[in-house]
Amino acid sequence: MNLSVLILPGDGIGVEVTAEAVKVLKQVAAKYNHTLNLTEGLLGGIAIHKCGTPLPQETIELAHKADATLMGAVGLPEFDNIAPEKRPERGLLGIRKVLGVFANLRPVRTYACLLDSSPLKNERIEGTDMIIVRELTGGIYYGTPRGIFGEGAQAHAINTMAYTRAEIERVTRVAMSLARNRRKKVTSVDKSNVLENSQLWRKVVVEVAAEYPDVELDHLLVDNCAMQLVLNPRRFDVLLTENMFGDILSDEGAVLAGSIGMLPSASLGEKRASGAWTGLYEPVHGSAPDIAGQGKANPLAAIGSVAAMLEYTFGLGKEAAAVNAAMEKVIESGRVTADLKPAGPPATTSEVGDAVASLV
Repeated sequence: MNLSVLILPGDGIGVEVTAEAVKVLKQVAAKYNHTLNLTEGLLGGIAIHKCGTPLPQETIELAHKADATLMGAVGLPEFDNIAPEKRPERGLLGIRKVLGVFANLRPVRTYACLLDSSPLKNERIEGTDMIIVRELTGGIYYGTPRGIFGEGAQAHAINTMAYTRAEIERVTRVAMSLARNRRKKVTSVDKSNVLENSQLWRKVVVEVAAEYPDVELDHLLVDNCAMQLVLNPRRFDVLLTENMFGDILSDEGAVLAGSIGMLPSASLGEKRASGAWTGLYEPVHGSAPDIAGQGKANPLAAIGSVAAMLEYTFGLGKEAAAVNAAMEKVIESGRVTADLKPAGPPATTSEVGDAVASLV
């Protein structure tokens, strides 16, 4: 197969972890006789420095041409106090919009050998294995009107949380389809006791779920869900939620996995005629400029994002499984970065990447 992939390394440790993910992708292509066509573009702070915008037109064009996009983290401290529309993160929201990706999949799994890396009790988190499905193009992050208006005592801010039936239906179908190949349970998260937006969310989810009689559906209010994620994470199989709730809850998953450096993600759009998902793949973590360039960053989330790409966009289940198995062997070996609290000296970012590539 010809694998056409756009690489957007981004800022900070994004550059380092993406390089290791590409290393593993090249090894997969070589071992399984795939042709790999890689292009590279600018996104985030580096794009602002070089092009004056966090999402250059050239990057948009490259993204449309590629089958899938692999992205690093974006963001730099120097942009923290400027207008939101000029920050590196605006490029991230923009590329999601450009590609039309609407369902963000964030798997959260605990490994037996990493239980001590979590601050929670081992017996509470052992056996956790869930996918958080976050709606990605609607909700308060994109709703209008929005902005800060007035000055002094008259200053006020507005953000609009908006969803359409169609947006809720399509992400619900993704969650239900995933559950059919797992433990056949979907937990939908909302705040329907307070928000009309959530009341529509729950109504539409219930209606779509009727099309999947083999999948069990239950509902949790978002505040209760946040609590249950740390009290009883094994109760979750597929967790379905809107944009902002999913953003917050999925980062809570880092506590379960032992490190945010363990959380990959896949953002999926409509299926192409070939049956492949349009996909944007990235680690959940940020750009961590405080450790950038020091070889301390954990590349496993970025490498896990490559495994997701192989599975969802290219339909290469065997290759995806090989990457996941290689990562698990490296984790079990203890040759991991410092965030995973290894028994011996921590491995560097490139050493972890080399180890995974050698085991694929």
